[in-house]
Amino acid sequence: MTLNDRIIKVEGLGKKYTIHHGGSKSYSSLRDVISDATKNIIGGKEKLQPAQEDFWALKDVNFEIRQGETVGVIGRNGAGKSTLLKILSRITEPTEGRIAIGGRVASLLEVGTGFHQELTGRENIFLNGAMLGMTKSEIRRKFDEIVDFSGVGKFLDTPVKHYSSGMNVRLAFAVAAHLEPEILIVDEVLAVGDAEFQKKCLGKMGEVSKHDGRTVLFVSHDLGSIAQLCNKTVLLNEGRVVDFGITEDAIKTYLQFQRNSLAYKATPTKKGKFIQEMKLVNQSGVESYSYAHDEPITMQFKIVIDDWLPGLFLAFAVQNRFNKRVCLDYVEIEKEQAMKSKEIDVAVKLPANFLTPGSFSFDASLISPNIETFDDPFGICPFEIVDNNSRITRFSKADYGDVFLTTTQSFQS
Repeated sequence: MTLNDRIIKVEGLGKKYTIHHGGSKSYSSLRDVISDATKNIIGGKEKLQPAQEDFWALKDVNFEIRQGETVGVIGRNGAGKSTLLKILSRITEPTEGRIAIGGRVASLLEVGTGFHQELTGRENIFLNGAMLGMTKSEIRRKFDEIVDFSGVGKFLDTPVKHYSSGMNVRLAFAVAAHLEPEILIVDEVLAVGDAEFQKKCLGKMGEVSKHDGRTVLFVSHDLGSIAQLCNKTVLLNEGRVVDFGITEDAIKTYLQFQRNSLAYKATPTKKGKFIQEMKLVNQSGVESYSYAHDEPITMQFKIVIDDWLPGLFLAFAVQNRFNKRVCLDYVEIEKEQAMKSKEIDVAVKLPANFLTPGSFSFDASLISPNIETFDDPFGICPFEIVDNNSRITRFSKADYGDVFLTTTQSFQS
């Protein structure tokens, strides 16, 4: 098989699930029958929810992948990404359509995939190799590389049921990447690992594709990693392929789907001093929750204040996907603003090149000088910073110059 040979072909692929309403019971008791009949009588013309309905996780999916390509799979939560990988990994059967795969597949879809929990790490390496059709001598030849890459050598003869999630991921990835499958399928399970190991994994996936001519399918919400690693990308939306081709173009299309409002709005019953609304807008004034790393982000707040206090301020923090704060600042609420209206608009700008690619959200607090907190919504307005294969992936001070000073500069209000 040459480098340009087709190794995966998907035609008319669909996966349907049946959703049962009113609990998971497959039978109806006498009480249920009487209850339903009563609802029919009392409800009059009210239409009852059907007992079950069909949901298509994937529908009419078509694409081809050639040997040696590294292909990203992106889309919102619920777009069908994991379902697609499970079908390609032969874990789930499709409802319709067909797939043709021309090689051995190693999958890493969740922590401990393919591991027997009662067996040791050593035994699981040989078990996984056997499942891929490798001989013992072939596995032994790769054994030391696997153990060294995983970093779990001290616990090699410990049953994997005693491993932490991070240890499970490290060993599972090391096994999948080193046992020479023609196709490596990786879901965003790497999010469990530490940053150093994630970097090792991305490097290994690039190596097995570029140097060994193997095919990699990689699902991630980190569009920066997708842009850095993948030369092609499948974009799924509501179970359908809406783009498949050059990664940069697929990411641009994906950003259009992220313009739906993720604004924060307070509950109507809130009173006193509180943050009524927060949303993010781009340079064009359009509400958006995905940004290139070199794009500024404007945070627009609407604050309600029943009575002003000297020194009252709005604090806000950006936190990453691990809920760790990466920056913090505040804006003081001026008396003149509060006297004009009970509803105050505040706009704060995050400068361009301030955040590296990844997923983030905000904490916001309305606080008095004596540190009394009146309102503090947490984890609001989730957004993404996207690196679309720019110089930031190569990180050079010579390239960026004054950009490195932004961490010491105040936000512009």
